[in-house]
Amino acid sequence: MDELAVLRTVTHLLKEECSDSLVGIYLHGSMAMGCFHPNQSDIDILVVCREQLSADTYRRIAKRLMQIEDEMHMVTGFELSIILESTVTSLTFPTPFEFHYSAYHREKYRTDDQYLCGGYEDPDLVAHLAVIVDRGVVLAGKPIKELFQPVKREYMLASITSDVGSALEEITENPVYYVLNLSRVLLYVQESVIYSKREAGEWAFIHILPKYKEVISQCLAKYNGELESVNLSDDMLLDYAKYMLNEIKGLAESG
Repeated sequence: MDELAVLRTVTHLLKEECSDSLVGIYLHGSMAMGCFHPNQSDIDILVVCREQLSADTYRRIAKRLMQIEDEMHMVTGFELSIILESTVTSLTFPTPFEFHYSAYHREKYRTDDQYLCGGYEDPDLVAHLAVIVDRGVVLAGKPIKELFQPVKREYMLASITSDVGSALEEITENPVYYVLNLSRVLLYVQESVIYSKREAGEWAFIHILPKYKEVISQCLAKYNGELESVNLSDDMLLDYAKYMLNEIKGLAESG
């Protein structure tokens, strides 16, 4: 996959569809942080518009995103949200969005011409905005500092703790995501700095209890594409999740 070609193509698509309403297109997530892996990572994009677009426009964007994914042989694809400029300038938590596309919704967009994910609130968006402020990349439109303000710590804590809230229920099914994200949340609670999953995992390997080194090591290797699958017991994963959630809770309450 030619990453620059993908970014050029999706930027052209969004400029065309959003037209005069477009304020900016921003890359965040692993690609912006320099740890993108084509077999593991989404391409994370946030689009800011001046006003709502039509439902037909949002659905057309979804169809065109799927076309790019298919033509460029993307494994995981895009995770893309559209929000309003007024939402950015008067940020609330959870944060309203107009349109969302991701692998989770792909088949619904593909098979149902009336399907549209939008008009709701998303607790994850605050964390995406914070990454953009710290480490985002402008693909088109306004410079980051002219549009985005630093995210309040209370919003950020609520967002990232919401994201790992189901760790105990889901870590055995999705170990890499939760093992690395729990490290990321703990690091944010300690330092108020946003790190990538890879960076947080490397930090955790050094700093948390030695008995969890194998958990971190395998999940990092899988995330980096160096290991086909992890070989970790459910008990060890659950023990790790309980430990990390307790650490996060204790630090969040004291800080």
